[in-house]
Amino acid sequence: MAAIATANSSTSDSVTVGPRIRALRDAMGLSLRDLAERSGVSAPMLSQVERGETSPTLAVAGKIAAGLELTLSQLLRLDEGQHVAISRAAERRRSERGGHRFEELTPPLPGQRADVSLHVLEPGATTGAAADPPMHEPGSRETAVVLAGTLALIVDGSRHELEEGDSVTFDADLPHHFENEGQAATRFLAVIAAGLRRS
Repeated sequence: MAAIATANSSTSDSVTVGPRIRALRDAMGLSLRDLAERSGVSAPMLSQVERGETSPTLAVAGKIAAGLELTLSQLLRLDEGQHVAISRAAERRRSERGGHRFEELTPPLPGQRADVSLHVLEPGATTGAAADPPMHEPGSRETAVVLAGTLALIVDGSRHELEEGDSVTFDADLPHHFENEGQAATRFLAVIAAGLRRS
């Protein structure tokens, strides 16, 4: 299998990158040719690395990492001390604007392709103006789950009414926003999966 030995490791402790590159490329919806164009590394070389037929030099691995929008350390998992990341309630990233409060439930991990956030909309509040541009990258999908209250989703000019317990999944690269026209605050979860290819 393809492996890179770092300056402080022996061959037996080297980091396997072939399967990880393939998994990250698939998660981003990239073909070998796409990644070749983004990284400057030929498609045949990428294929050999992914199949474990060759081990890339650090320079080549750095180019591949850049093509995957990662640093070399992130690609090699050199900055990940463990495989479990806990997001403590008191330490979450929070924001508030015009009666819309939300907090990120997922930590900012390298290569992560999905984010979960908790939102609270006060009566009459919205997540943005109707004419706002798409909030997420092309190919993104969003799933919202109403935990309490009522919620209206306006996506690409169409309105969808949701009640407590309802969920909805939609293409998040289309113009969209949420509204609370009820008399009580609405709480909902949003899960955003980035860069998926539409079928």
